[in-house]
Amino acid sequence: MYSSGGPFLDGYVLSIIGLALVQIGPTFDFTATQEGLVGAAALIGIFLGAFLGGWLTDLFGREVLYTVDLIAIIVFSIAQFWVDGFWWLFILRLLIGMAVGADYPIATSLLAEFTPRRYRGPMLAMLMVAWFVGAAAAYIVGDLLSRFGGDDAWRWMLASAAVPGLIIVLMRLGTPESPRWLMQKGRVAEAEAVVAKVFGPDATLDQIPADEETEKVNLKLLYRSGYLGRMLFVSVFWTCSVVPVFAVYAFGPRILEALGLSGGMENFGSALITVFFVIGCLVAVAVINKIGRRTLLVQSFLLSGIALLGLGIFPQSSPTIVLTLFALYAVLIGGAQVLQFVYPNELFPTEIRGSAVGLSSSLSRIGAAIGTYLVPLALVHVGIGPTMLLAAVVTLVGFIVSVVWAPETRGLSLDEAASTAAPAPTSGSAAPASTR
Repeated sequence: MYSSGGPFLDGYVLSIIGLALVQIGPTFDFTATQEGLVGAAALIGIFLGAFLGGWLTDLFGREVLYTVDLIAIIVFSIAQFWVDGFWWLFILRLLIGMAVGADYPIATSLLAEFTPRRYRGPMLAMLMVAWFVGAAAAYIVGDLLSRFGGDDAWRWMLASAAVPGLIIVLMRLGTPESPRWLMQKGRVAEAEAVVAKVFGPDATLDQIPADEETEKVNLKLLYRSGYLGRMLFVSVFWTCSVVPVFAVYAFGPRILEALGLSGGMENFGSALITVFFVIGCLVAVAVINKIGRRTLLVQSFLLSGIALLGLGIFPQSSPTIVLTLFALYAVLIGGAQVLQFVYPNELFPTEIRGSAVGLSSSLSRIGAAIGTYLVPLALVHVGIGPTMLLAAVVTLVGFIVSVVWAPETRGLSLDEAASTAAPAPTSGSAAPASTR
């Protein structure tokens, strides 16, 4: 539950900006380019913060940084209340993104290393549910503030992230260090104490298998260590799954307005679609151990891509059809969304897990930031139909990549899944050679 606080805040801060920009744009007379940069700033920050956070958590441990990153989110969120123009807002959103990005490898690594194999997939997948719950909370808070907060409602919207941030920090205090990380550092006595505290006095370190020896991850050694193929797979599928979603959340009301929803329906529609995102993730959590990671990912990309094609081909449909297609996309993309936290934590060993998750998260945010930046420009220059078709193409690229590369890790222990000798995909498609 404590690990879900980071994804919750991520969903909150990335979504609240979409509602706030409705007021911010006219207040400061932002151009479409400036709106795109503000919407993408947090994603650029995640690109910078995720890899840095992953490297730091592998170096100094999960526990130390588990609350520091959230404190930074609180401070920078409150500071947004006093921004007076584009550059200060852009810089603060960038810093918030860096703190959010740092939490990805910290929280997910800690959860993966404490969770038994039968619960690992669903528990990691639930982190993505928390992301969409945070997004839903942002829309509810943002809509209420926009109705009753007056001309400065946007300031309260952006600063409001400090409230859940403070609650999560207090909940995380006292979280123990990962015994796997302690064992990797040779701190066996501390690892034994943590295992006894968390799992009971009869628990032993023998129940935590050691990972195979692996070189520290970096760009030069990835290929030699046998993990380059896995890094490419995770980065590409993660990118394809987040680009359309983050664009929707950064500019959800604008997109729905362009599709014909107005008069307050665009805010209502954004909130409703968020509910369907949550439903889609919950369904994916329920079936992830039944149908397997690979099948879930392939089907999720294919079916959600078809839904986006419908929006691109029929952008002037009735509001009912538009909301139906968006709802289908939100439900069907749930599989790809939850696997963003499952696959990276299963495919890499303990001593490089934080760095690998951070690096793949960072790489995925390059595309997400570019896509989010281009949304307002695309709406102005090419229109809503082609914009949605481009989102469909990105999603279907994820389908192709998953068919070719996605491995199956269902039923494997954490060390078995992370081994370079782990089984290849079960449907006959070949994974990259370096994943074997």
